[in-house]
Amino acid sequence: MAYDSDLSFNYFGPTKIVFGANAVRDVDIEMGTLGGTRAVVVTDQGIIKAGLVDGITACLGGRCAGVFSDVPQDTGVEVVNAGAEFARKNGADIVVSVGGGSVIDTAKGMCILLTEGGTLRDFNGVQLLSRPQTPHMVIPTTAGTGSEVTNAAVIMDKEMGQKRLLVENFNVPRMAILDPKMTEKLPPLLTASTGMDAMTHAVEAVHSIPHEPLTDGLALHAIRLLYKYLPVCVENGSDLHARGQVQIAATMAGWAFGNAMVGIVHAMAHSIGAVAHVPHGIANGILLPDCMEFNLEDAADGYAMVAEAMGVREKGMDDSDAAQAAIRAMREFIRKIGHPQKLSEMGVSGKDIEKAADMSLSDGSIVNNPRIVMDPAEVLEIFQKNM
Repeated sequence: MAYDSDLSFNYFGPTKIVFGANAVRDVDIEMGTLGGTRAVVVTDQGIIKAGLVDGITACLGGRCAGVFSDVPQDTGVEVVNAGAEFARKNGADIVVSVGGGSVIDTAKGMCILLTEGGTLRDFNGVQLLSRPQTPHMVIPTTAGTGSEVTNAAVIMDKEMGQKRLLVENFNVPRMAILDPKMTEKLPPLLTASTGMDAMTHAVEAVHSIPHEPLTDGLALHAIRLLYKYLPVCVENGSDLHARGQVQIAATMAGWAFGNAMVGIVHAMAHSIGAVAHVPHGIANGILLPDCMEFNLEDAADGYAMVAEAMGVREKGMDDSDAAQAAIRAMREFIRKIGHPQKLSEMGVSGKDIEKAADMSLSDGSIVNNPRIVMDPAEVLEIFQKNM
């Protein structure tokens, strides 16, 4: 892809990464490097039942201020408020999140309230903070969201009936421990859907309006790793090498989209998630190929690079042909990993997609889409193709 001669950009990626099997055993040491003395562990009941929290609290010992585990699949404003109050009462000065996107986003919201006070509804906007927030260490148990390195959190506001997007550079997690063993027991469907979340981050980072060379490099290598190793993880979850490569890919995709932003896929996924409670990764995976088709004329050069990363660009293909090859390969890839193919499989109705189509136009993600979207009918047509 050619870049303008007057190209300029800012790249932001302050999170320290600690990677390796059994790396979580160093959680107490790493907590000390962040200046923390008492850590509240944020997680959910599923992670506790899977036995992934006990070892972490044991390592923290007396420096564990408590475990807040009341985090649902899609976190909400009231959950963040309750978590912050729990942490405050227990004297926590650092937050350690152990889980997937909902847990990490809850912890991000808690970090703001622990420093700034108030409730989450006091922070309705973008880049409102003027100082670093409570230190946050992330231990992901899925490989997909990239939330461990981004400045964003998506939190449901039931009163608004819509997901609230927090974007704050001063609230990026200070550290992420990527331990392949933490994802070893992830079921095949969750492995596939969270992996498609990462794939969508990478593809949308490539086609977004603010994309630049650093984000392209991260996104394209993430695509290479996901295309090669995600099917292995789905087939054999105990393959720690493959698990680790997918974790790395998810983090790279997180850094990519955290700077380059996303587009129509995420706008639609956020909206159908709010309306019909479709898990975010599944919504992204279902919608991605048809959204690529929608953007094709405006993003062929980017999708041609995606085709190269996937190894499906044949000799002699121009950008348009290569882009179409990437879309075909993406459809086949989604089938290969056993990912849901239609929103109707997730209980979505015609009324749901009509409401979600309107909501998508007000989602902040859509402004960075390569093709300008002004009419909800265009979005609705994509939804209809996926029913």
